[in-house]
Amino acid sequence: MKAYLVGGAVRDTLLKLPVRERDWVVIGETPEAMIARGYTEVGRDFPVFLHPETKDEYALARIERKTTHGYKGFAVHATPDVSLEDDLIRRDLTINAMAIMDNGEIFDPYGGQKDLENKIFRHISPAFCEDPVRVLRIARFCARYQHLGFSIAPETQKLLHEMVVQGEIDHLVPERVWAETAKALSEQSPAAYFQALRDCNALARIFPELDALFGVPQPAQHHPEIDTGIHVLMVLEQAALLSDKTTVRFAALTHDLGKALTPAEKWPSHHGHETLGINALKTLCQRLRIPNNHQKLALQVMQYHTHCHRAFELRPGTLCDMLASIGAFKKQNQISDFLLACEADARGRQGLENQPYPQADYIRAALKAAKCIDSTAVTDENLQGKEIGLAIHRLRTHEISKIKHHFTQNL
Repeated sequence: MKAYLVGGAVRDTLLKLPVRERDWVVIGETPEAMIARGYTEVGRDFPVFLHPETKDEYALARIERKTTHGYKGFAVHATPDVSLEDDLIRRDLTINAMAIMDNGEIFDPYGGQKDLENKIFRHISPAFCEDPVRVLRIARFCARYQHLGFSIAPETQKLLHEMVVQGEIDHLVPERVWAETAKALSEQSPAAYFQALRDCNALARIFPELDALFGVPQPAQHHPEIDTGIHVLMVLEQAALLSDKTTVRFAALTHDLGKALTPAEKWPSHHGHETLGINALKTLCQRLRIPNNHQKLALQVMQYHTHCHRAFELRPGTLCDMLASIGAFKKQNQISDFLLACEADARGRQGLENQPYPQADYIRAALKAAKCIDSTAVTDENLQGKEIGLAIHRLRTHEISKIKHHFTQNL
């Protein structure tokens, strides 16, 4: 059986990066022959098999013909006469269209090695524009390889823009958009994903709530970068430095959606943006079917990030209410992730990237103290209903007051 390592494994090997997964192309075989060798068929849209031992994916060489809109709108031809070169040309970028031969040499019919050396993302053929997912993929590669200095070739950038103009991008299904976005959020430079989408005008079609932030001014004394869109990408960059969780990064990205809804006559002030953006966030999450845990944290950060920044100014009772509202007193809570996203917001401002964020330590200490109240004093008073909650609130607030005094004395 002739099987060749292809795609990302070859690319990352040449870049001297860890290989995340190993994909193989099989030449001159049939599905029946693969099954007879013990491989398990897993592909629904084209012939893909799992190796009986390594579980690597082995796909029969194939060619594809566009039949309708969308990333599933292809007729697949996978027969023993399809060559390795035929299979590679259907791929998206030159750097993903290389194979390792039996003798260890690189089979590179489309110039992938040269583009790797020059750090260029370049499409292989005009067929690139037939699959809208490729817009997302190339943006995700920007997030993964930005730190190495990669950029999109001008002719590829032009093709991406044409795909948006022609409406091919509108045929993306929500699940695939989120799948690619979640991967991008987990990369080293996730902000590059959204910038790449904006550069080809795809952000306005896929994430209009985010695109609307660009050009919206903020007060210069608090936001030297002025532009809200630039700010949220800076916040995402800081979140990537603070946490590898996509929930934290997504919350950081979406926390200021309300600023796009502030009436222009009120700019650069954005009073009430913390609640103004709630419906926009819910609409985005519902449209792209974003997981509930991402939406939950994003809502908490959107509503209370300003409270978090002003923690030392808040009355102890107000801080206690905030902690209760975000579920911090529950056994399973997201307070650590909430604080990381808020810290990313504070640092995601031009010239303020390295400033300390003592609010986080104060809130952690306040929460710890409030959790340690003696609730027996409440139960011994024979209180009922709302009275119990109010009594617990008073005890927690009292403990927070002592912590606040300690922190403000040492600021």
